[in-house]
Amino acid sequence: MTAYVLQTQGLSKAFGGLRAVSDISLSVAPCEVHAIIGPNGAGKTTLISIICGIVNPGTGRVLVDGQDIIKDYRAARSKIGLVPQELVSEGFETVWATVKFSRGLFGKKPDPAYLERVLRDLSLWDKRDAKIIELSGGMKRRVMIAKALSHEPQILFLDEPTAGVDVELRRDMWNMVRGLRARGVTIILTTHYIEEAEEMADRVGVISQGEIILVEDKQALMHKLGKKQLTLQLQQPLASIPAELAGHPLELADDGHALVFTFDAQREHTGIAELLKDLAQRGIDFKDLQSSQSSLEEIFVSLVSGR
Repeated sequence: MTAYVLQTQGLSKAFGGLRAVSDISLSVAPCEVHAIIGPNGAGKTTLISIICGIVNPGTGRVLVDGQDIIKDYRAARSKIGLVPQELVSEGFETVWATVKFSRGLFGKKPDPAYLERVLRDLSLWDKRDAKIIELSGGMKRRVMIAKALSHEPQILFLDEPTAGVDVELRRDMWNMVRGLRARGVTIILTTHYIEEAEEMADRVGVISQGEIILVEDKQALMHKLGKKQLTLQLQQPLASIPAELAGHPLELADDGHALVFTFDAQREHTGIAELLKDLAQRGIDFKDLQSSQSSLEEIFVSLVSGR
């Protein structure tokens, strides 16, 4: 196995003169959960389609465990499982027949024990003889995942996996992803649900207008770009911030009943001590204070709006 289980090099694709993705290069390590987040229309699905060999790139190449997705299509594609955004399945087939057929498409020998484990992991075993048309939307989504896992792929792509599903199924899928990673599967998911990336991902790539504008370890990203805030609940409300405090990064909140101080926790001097001293000198008393850190969503909005 190569150092990276997936690499893309300079991927670009245009449709009718409209550039969908532009010069995208990514490297994904084995057993990593890599989230690609971006607004609708940013190019997430196009990127996934190119990597999975559904759409040919205009320029660039994709290597799956060292094998080219175009030159070595069969070998490379057999290592990929894809759960598309849209629910597509043969409605009158049973769940069992569907996953069994999907495994056979990749030339895999029958393995009922493995397929049973997949269906049990996805809470589908009791539905194995049910026709897909009879299932709820959430259960159909689980069947799509079972199909994608039927041939034992090294990499599982989840394209907007929890779009339109309820909170319970979303949590179940998060647990399933953790279990797959523990068994050695690399997970790549696209999403515009920021909490999904925050909950599951090891690394986060931000895509905007077809370009990857940042790839970073999730914790390092939040560490590097996340602002911390100190909120002071005041004894007496302020109509405005006194001119003497203009040197501090302060904002009024809660109709003047709170002061919000934004600071960089990585700096040696955060400025908190100076702020508290200046407040005391001017007789501005507070009854409570609390600190908070930016969420991944706030960081994402800041990055995209900054472009």
